Parts: sequence; C-alpha cells; structure tokens
Amino acid sequence: MNVKTLVNNGLLAALYIAVSVLVQPFGFTNIQFRLSELFNHLIVFNKKYFLGITLGVFLANLFLSPLGIYDLIFGVGQSVISLLMTMGVGRFIESIWVRMIANTIIFSFNMFIIAIMLNLALGLPFLITWLTTAIGEFVVMALGIPIIYALHKRMHFDKLV
Repeated sequence: MNVKTLVNNGLLAALYIAVSVLVQPFGFTNIQFRLSELFNHLIVFNKKYFLGITLGVFLANLFLSPLGIYDLIFGVGQSVISLLMTMGVGRFIESIWVRMIANTIIFSFNMFIIAIMLNLALGLPFLITWLTTAIGEFVVMALGIPIIYALHKRMHFDKLV
C-alpha cells in the first residue's frame, strides 16, 4: 500500500470517528442513526477505501460504543460483510448511482447482524430491532447518495487513493 492510500484511509477513518462523535447519542442505539455511515458509499468508487471505512468503524465502536466487545465483533463484522458484498455486486454494475443504491440496500438489509447483537447484548426484540436499525441505516445511506456523489464530482474519489 502506498503512502497516499495509507494517508487517505487514515483521514477517512478519522472523519468517520469525528462524525460518529457528533451523533453518539443516536448512533449506538436500536435506531442506529449514524451519519458517518454515509462514508460507506466511498467503496463504490474504489475498493481501496475498504481499510479506512473498516478502521473508522472499529475505532468508533472501540471508543464510543457502550456495548464494547459486542460492537467490535458484530458492528465491524456487519461493515466488512456489507463492504465485501458491495464490492462483489459492484463488479457487475457500471452506474455509480445504481452501485450506491445497491450499497444502501445491502447495508440496510445486513442490519439484521446489528439486531442480533442488540438482542444478545440488551435483550431487544430481534424483528423490531432489525426494522428500526434498517430504517435508520437506509435513511442515512439514502441521504448520503447525493451528498457523496456531489463531493465526488469535486474531489474525484475514484482517483484520490
């Protein structure tokens, strides 16, 4: 990995953590309205963002989550699985918009992993928790599509790393 990629991924992880701090009261509950999740869309531009996103999720969960080891395993696991799925599906989709929509659906559906975690850790009902976390993820990711796309037009995320 070259220095430019390493630095950009470090900055991405730091941004993920900073935005997570801003929404901490809403980012680690059964609603999961974590604005930093919009950075997950960067994976559709370049798979090299995988490390920065994953590191950001890991560090945010390590320092901010009240669920400790549960969030390190399930939260990071959900992100890794979703990112890998998006990378796989993205190989067959040319349109950036369609890839970001697919990414939104994948991340939202995979919130069942977070629902399992919240059921195990806090005893929250699985189906309702899956629904609420999926809705929160969907809203953040859907709102993130035009934001990330507009930023991409100015910053060219596909060429940054």
